[in-house]
Amino acid sequence: MISLLIILGKVLVGFGGLLLLAAYMTWMERRVFALIQVRVGPNRVGPSGLLQPIADGIKLMFKETIIPAQADKAIYVLAPAITLIPALAAFAVVPFGDSVTVLGQKVDLVLADVNVGILYIFAMAGIGVYGIVLGSWASNSKYPLIGGLRSAAQLISYELSLGMSLLGVVMISGTLSLKGIVEGQAGMPYIVLQPLGFLLFVVCMLAETNRAPFDLPEAESELTGGFHTEYSSMHFAVYSIAEYCSMITLSAVGATFFLGGWRGPLLPPVLWFLIKVLAFMFFFMWLRASTPRLRYDQLMGFGWKVLLPLSILNVILTAGAVVFIG
Repeated sequence: MISLLIILGKVLVGFGGLLLLAAYMTWMERRVFALIQVRVGPNRVGPSGLLQPIADGIKLMFKETIIPAQADKAIYVLAPAITLIPALAAFAVVPFGDSVTVLGQKVDLVLADVNVGILYIFAMAGIGVYGIVLGSWASNSKYPLIGGLRSAAQLISYELSLGMSLLGVVMISGTLSLKGIVEGQAGMPYIVLQPLGFLLFVVCMLAETNRAPFDLPEAESELTGGFHTEYSSMHFAVYSIAEYCSMITLSAVGATFFLGGWRGPLLPPVLWFLIKVLAFMFFFMWLRASTPRLRYDQLMGFGWKVLLPLSILNVILTAGAVVFIG
């Protein structure tokens, strides 16, 4: 009974915390934009606008849901969930703290410590794109469909380089478990040994989450609103939450693989993990506020002609170092 309660508690804390953080990332993004662009951000609802995400959620719940007359209604309604659920599930294998004792039992602060954690994350990421493609197709509109197809091509292209960028860390650590990778950084974070892998990961991470300057699937000036043009109210909100959950999950993966995860001096491990994730999130927002969008041909050319060869080179160099240096 105690073990079951602990499992339920971990699930509630993990997924509940992820959803709450995703909601408040919308507030943080607007405040960061205001700071960088020298303007006023949300400041009316609560102190410094801290209750703005709650107000936005209530507003979206009560807005009318409009479904296009010729849409495939079942898939139209299901598609946002297909995007959100894998984004949440992928976080399950990310360790967000050290072990603690609860009710006399040792509890690892990870929802599920599987020995192929990174493969599980990529599997979930691969499923998420179906929600975008199906949502754009089910809308029965040409502009969302173009946005969905562009998103699929973009995610498939950059997912390959993203996986290759993490392969160097896997070779050095000798494990696919994210907990094992954190433990392997007790003496030195892997960003020191894998600087090229880290840079490749950061760039691919932006493209995988459709964030600027790679936010082509949502190119408002070209495709109205992109793949979710025909979505409104909570259906649109689910797509938005899924995007932020994906950003947080990939930020957590980056912190785990290259920055030592929850490791750090003086502060509690969970706080160190949160600081590193928020640093990645700030970088996401900083780029969106200050960089122009690439053309689609530039995006695809950069992925296949620059990132993929560099990621292969990084794997070759790392393999040579592991074999000859040990």
